Amino acid sequence: MTVYIDPPNWPGHGRMWSHLVSDVSYDELHAFAEESGVPRRAFERDHYDVPSHRYAELVAAGAVEVGSREVVRLLHAAGLRRRKGGGRDQESSSSSSPRRL
Repeated sequence: MTVYIDPPNWPGHGRMWSHLVSDVSYDELHAFAEESGVPRRAFERDHYDVPSHRYAELVAAGAVEVGSREVVRLLHAAGLRRRKGGGRDQESSSSSSPRRL
């Protein structure tokens, strides 16, 4: 099982956030999140939003550190990218929330 996490560079709700993704399947991502205690409510379309205080813990649990652009590239390559507005690879609208991926 390999999941990936980008640095907590995304501001929202008074915190900084990371994105946790899989390049294999949503099932793999959900399994890792559940095993790591990340609540299902943190899942947004194709990734989990993770607050900065959980970053090191998730890396220690096996999440591979990658840059934010790499997260998007991995999702696209796996066919797992789901943008806001419904469907895969549709144009998304701008947002100030941490769910900007």
